[in-house]
Amino acid sequence: MRQKYGPALPPEQPDEELPEPLPTQETACLQGHDGPILAVRFNRTGTYCLTCGKDRTLRLWNPHRGVHIKSYAGHGYDVRDVCVSSDNSKLASCGGDRAVFSWDVATGRIIRKFRGHDGVANSIAYTASDEVLVTGGYDQAIRLWDCRSRSFEPIQTLKHFGDSVTSVAVADRQEHYHVHRVHSPQAASQVLGGSVDGTVRQFDVRMGMMFSDTLHESVTGIAVSHDGNCVLASCLDHSMKLLDKASGELLATYTGAIALSFTLQAVLQ
Repeated sequence: MRQKYGPALPPEQPDEELPEPLPTQETACLQGHDGPILAVRFNRTGTYCLTCGKDRTLRLWNPHRGVHIKSYAGHGYDVRDVCVSSDNSKLASCGGDRAVFSWDVATGRIIRKFRGHDGVANSIAYTASDEVLVTGGYDQAIRLWDCRSRSFEPIQTLKHFGDSVTSVAVADRQEHYHVHRVHSPQAASQVLGGSVDGTVRQFDVRMGMMFSDTLHESVTGIAVSHDGNCVLASCLDHSMKLLDKASGELLATYTGAIALSFTLQAVLQ
């Protein structure tokens, strides 16, 4: 509908802030791995990044200066994923040797080795407290590991998937479920997993509950928004799907990126 203004001119609207343009030029090329790189992960402030790959090593970089800082070696097979603690003092990795490694960032020393997966470990993440590690693997399971315990066994195993778990994520925040889920505010400690079986499953480890959202396409990666309200899932059909974490409602589907020789990864800024 056309709006009529007069006899005065319409009021001036404040200038909207334009988003920063996407980068279009290469600023640095980080070279050092002796084979394909399987994962790149930034620390929470974006100051440093970690890479891991087929050469069985992890490498710490200052990507803004293009400087290699340190290498970490110890895995017997390819390293599939890596994550760093919130205080940047520890990092953790997993891979083809089915093991989970905890490292001291400064010294490069291996702090702990956890074993329990029956297949390749694909993905790893710290909880918000940095006291528990979460991993997912080819054995169709998510496993939780206590970094403070002397035990090398997982403290919990979640076997509810019909195929390989490709990605894990953690959400720790004050949550309020609604719609088809539970009407109760709680301090949430939630583990999420994406799988080749086409599902994103959410586990409330404190309440002993599981919610499953079926996307009908193999999931290659998941990410939780900073406010904890949404989950972004990348799928094998070259699409990205945005879900409401509380209700499971599909909010949006993004298409256009065609990945033929690699898989899409979900990332939320």
